[in-house]
Amino acid sequence: MPAVRSSARGGTVLALTLGLVLASSPAFAGRDGVESNGGSDQSAASDGTGKVSVTVGGVVFDRSKNGSGGSAGALTSATDWTPPACWYAPKYTPEQLEKERLPIWAAESTGYEWDAQQRDRYVNGKPYKNFNKDKTGKGYWWDAYVNESFPPGWDSCTEDTFWVDTGDAPPATVKNAITPQILAELAYAEIRVPGTKVTLAPADTTKVNLPTWAWLDAAAFKPVSVTASVPVLNLTATAIAEPQSLQIDPGTSDAVTYPASGACAVNGGRIGEPYAQGKAGQTPPCGVKYLRSSGDGSYPLKATITWKIHWTGTGGAGGDLPDGTFGATQNVVVQEIQSVNR
Repeated sequence: MPAVRSSARGGTVLALTLGLVLASSPAFAGRDGVESNGGSDQSAASDGTGKVSVTVGGVVFDRSKNGSGGSAGALTSATDWTPPACWYAPKYTPEQLEKERLPIWAAESTGYEWDAQQRDRYVNGKPYKNFNKDKTGKGYWWDAYVNESFPPGWDSCTEDTFWVDTGDAPPATVKNAITPQILAELAYAEIRVPGTKVTLAPADTTKVNLPTWAWLDAAAFKPVSVTASVPVLNLTATAIAEPQSLQIDPGTSDAVTYPASGACAVNGGRIGEPYAQGKAGQTPPCGVKYLRSSGDGSYPLKATITWKIHWTGTGGAGGDLPDGTFGATQNVVVQEIQSVNR
């Protein structure tokens, strides 16, 4: 519960309360339910067309253009960049904040001094009066949200809950207040890209010194995107991932790759070229040639795609985010018997 999370700075007892509340809070309980604007639940809903919106910390994600299938997975940043660990966004109406805080104060579990300070802040006019009920419909109480995986820095958003009038920017002193770029970074973390199992010719079992062609299914090899938004602020951002290249790692030093770098570039909307009859004497634009048998085992060929990420957002905002990678390993048996690919 964000109210208790903000107060946890007061001491060990409050920190223990924080842990208990976070463990039971709907915000971290799952993706089944419906959330109203300003709420703190995490929920999912479908409009019947396959477009699914999931709300996490006041942010709605549209994953309808994401990669799908059992082999789809999350990107790994090519740098040490990570998405925001915590951020601030609208969370409560005046009535919702009152409903949340009054039981906490009544329980007296957070201590008289803190309760008194809270009442002064939100009820007694120092600086807010009666939870700003006179401003109902004219703004929201903002509070911190955290990445549900609790990465390092998740507890760094320690500002007390604060009020922002509709149309106004949050105080400049508040770091990590939601912006189109933060939305784009959160959307980046939600991107799922198709699996990277490449098609090989010969398939699964090849021969020593025989060039093996490698390519990706063009139908699965296309840009994907996730859109994140905060409806009550009319803020939105879309992170787009576009395939850039495929890196082939043969799984052994006893091999050569085509090209020599092992990096197969996008060409005409695809990576690599399907093998066709009559190409046995040609060098594949993307592939591998094994120089030694795998014996009774196999070589773990790894195919990793680099995805270029850019984003667009409200007000013409946009830019680039760090490239992401996603790979998969498949076993290749290499036999001593030499053959010709026909």
